Amino acid sequence: MKNATETVLILDFGSQFAQLIARRVRELGVHSLLVAPGTPIEVLRGLGAKGIIMSGGPASVFEEGAPRCDPAVLEMGIPVLGICYGMQLGCHMLGFEVSPADSREYGRAHLDIHDSHGLMHGIPPRTTVWMSHGDQVRDAHGDLAVLASTDTCAVAAVAHRSKPFFGVQFHPEVTHTPHGIDVLRNFLYGECHCTGNWRMADFLERETARIRAEVGTDRVICGLSGGVDSSVVAALLSRAIGSQLTCIFVDNGLLRTGERDLVESTFRGAFDVDLRVIDASAEFLADLEGITDPQEKRR
Repeated sequence: MKNATETVLILDFGSQFAQLIARRVRELGVHSLLVAPGTPIEVLRGLGAKGIIMSGGPASVFEEGAPRCDPAVLEMGIPVLGICYGMQLGCHMLGFEVSPADSREYGRAHLDIHDSHGLMHGIPPRTTVWMSHGDQVRDAHGDLAVLASTDTCAVAAVAHRSKPFFGVQFHPEVTHTPHGIDVLRNFLYGECHCTGNWRMADFLERETARIRAEVGTDRVICGLSGGVDSSVVAALLSRAIGSQLTCIFVDNGLLRTGERDLVESTFRGAFDVDLRVIDASAEFLADLEGITDPQEKRR
């Protein structure tokens, strides 16, 4: 089923900034959704996205087992923006040469703009960007137009001449790239033709109504770990169904100092949740006694 709102998908290739990319897109008034790169192409099409952002990541396109997506992503007919590894992978899938850089680049660099239209519209001719990469695109000719370069990276931003594919070797999502938000805005508004009318408040109201309709008069049990994911779910459920929600928090004896107290005070205070705390620390610690291998502990 397609989204009723304008959505941009973010293929997460393991970037430490993937969540930040999602946040920046939402700050620009466009709903973003993080998805795994291996998501089947039929599922991606079914989401009805206006565009796709391929995130950066620590891997190299040459590594065995490096994360990849279906090349058909570039044939969906919607704009695709590759960031760092995402740019390298996109160019590699399109048949352009990618090779290891002379030396790994990490830190600020000066970007020179060669084409101030489209993705680089409104960006100063010379600006600062944040780089973090070990490979780079070498072969830029024919269908691949170079939009910008740095002193050490001749192909720092590209646009395909016949496909809606764009790439930047730098990270537009971080504050170290002052005009990065402008690059993202140009992609979302100029290339994806988003209107920027998405608001978190509207999302909350819509999801709250959906939960109420689905739950009805039933009760819901929510496992609460105190982490971001389960805490957000618990808070949203509490907003939607109130006293119909029961949260269960298990103290396994491995929590940080004061973590149990923090969870209890937060959800019994701010959210007025029926929270059941189970102290299973003795049971967990007994089962872990004598085990030193971290992988074995996780089982």
